[in-house]
Amino acid sequence: MDRKWWTLIAVCTGVFMLLLDVTIVNVALPDIERAFRASLSDLQWVIDAYALTLAALLLTAGSIADLAGRRRVFATGIVIFTLGSALCGAAQSSLFLSLSRGLQGIGGAIMFATALALLAQAFPPRERGVAFAAFGAVTGVAVAIGPVLGGAITSGLTWRWIFFVNLPIGIGALAVTLRRVDESRLPGAPRPDVPGFATFSLALAGLVFGLIRSQAAGWGSFQVLGSLIAAAALLIAFILIELRVAEPMLDLKLLRVPTFNGGLVTAWAISASIFSLITYLVIYFQNLLGYSAIATGLRFLPLTGAVFLVAGIAGRLTTKVPTRALIGAGFAFVAAGLLLMRGLTPSDSWTHFLPGFILAGVGTGLINVPLASTAVAVVPAERAGMASGINSTLRQVGIATGVASLGTILTGQIRTQVVSHLSNTPLAAHAHTLATVISSGGVRQALEQAPHQQQGLIIAAAKASYVDALNTITLVATGVALLGMVVSLATIRQRDFHESPMPQGAAEPQPA
Repeated sequence: MDRKWWTLIAVCTGVFMLLLDVTIVNVALPDIERAFRASLSDLQWVIDAYALTLAALLLTAGSIADLAGRRRVFATGIVIFTLGSALCGAAQSSLFLSLSRGLQGIGGAIMFATALALLAQAFPPRERGVAFAAFGAVTGVAVAIGPVLGGAITSGLTWRWIFFVNLPIGIGALAVTLRRVDESRLPGAPRPDVPGFATFSLALAGLVFGLIRSQAAGWGSFQVLGSLIAAAALLIAFILIELRVAEPMLDLKLLRVPTFNGGLVTAWAISASIFSLITYLVIYFQNLLGYSAIATGLRFLPLTGAVFLVAGIAGRLTTKVPTRALIGAGFAFVAAGLLLMRGLTPSDSWTHFLPGFILAGVGTGLINVPLASTAVAVVPAERAGMASGINSTLRQVGIATGVASLGTILTGQIRTQVVSHLSNTPLAAHAHTLATVISSGGVRQALEQAPHQQQGLIIAAAKASYVDALNTITLVATGVALLGMVVSLATIRQRDFHESPMPQGAAEPQPA
């Protein structure tokens, strides 16, 4: 078989593995919670550690690959990701698991940043359409099957195997990469922007740390305020650095194009709305509705399946319908779907979410494909890699900040509602203590602190409080989706588009 096809196999295998780990972990969170008696903030870090390192390293990894050799760097990414997977599977604490997830994110960023360059090098221009189409199909399949596969593995084996399953896949991808993929470099490639990378990464980490710690420490605490102020200062420093260095990781001139800016906001908005909310829906389905991991994954199929199916239709519509119309309509569907998910009551079954899942999935499918063109088709071809990388980075930033922010709101409202529900019961004297434990995700710990005959009160209070809080953060996510709709309609302009350097939709990861 020709080496170009081996390159396609290696790239698609590696990227499938890293994108699967964006989605597969969600349905295992309740099992991880039980294994480590983890708090809600611990579970947030399991998601955000991966998203943060993936976001922070995407642009820098591409520069390193151009300089040091794309095959070598891609292989290094596979090794790091596979090692991180092994450590995740062997983790004995939530902290170790989060750190290992961060290592996975480093490997994932290296692989994703290098993938398209390897394909472009291996395939002549007239054949790249086939390669990019296969690449896009793999990303879509990873999104669609992630929750179901994660549920099946977690229910049939244990949550640890959602990570261990990466080991043989990673070893196979590494063998193909080293034996069958040609090395390539970019002549005259600039050196990585180390100061820009450092300030950007630390700013993101400070922002997410502050958001997550606000649940326990309070917004006025030195820990939270200090983190948020430091994040703002580091972000300003990052901008100043990018204005001065000869080869910045982010060319700020790109921000002069309204459509490019609109693409960044909408990339953040889709991740910070529906995709971030999924984390807390999964916890509700398993911890409060009592579904197993596989049953939960199957119930998310209407959402992920709609994303996958509609993305194919959107790909054909991009040549006939203006980009902003597709993205704007997509966000309208997402917002409508989220509104349908609201109004949940403690007596409702999972079918309450079904209409909203379908509408939100349709909207997400309409958004994902044309959104890619707002990143790569509004800049000159030589800037396409940087532009696509920035867009992908904002998707991961959306996941990290969305999960942290929605979790902060959720926790605060649960704490208030639990106190209210228990105030006129025999547990009134312990209401504040129990509220703190339950709001941190410790329903089982709260039950252990109450007499057996009063545990029903705790269960009822926890479920009613979580339902109220879930309705609140669903409304917040709706607001974020509406923001995405307004920004896309106001800023994305067809006249800003150059001829696309690659098939639309081929370059974007699909977080879920």
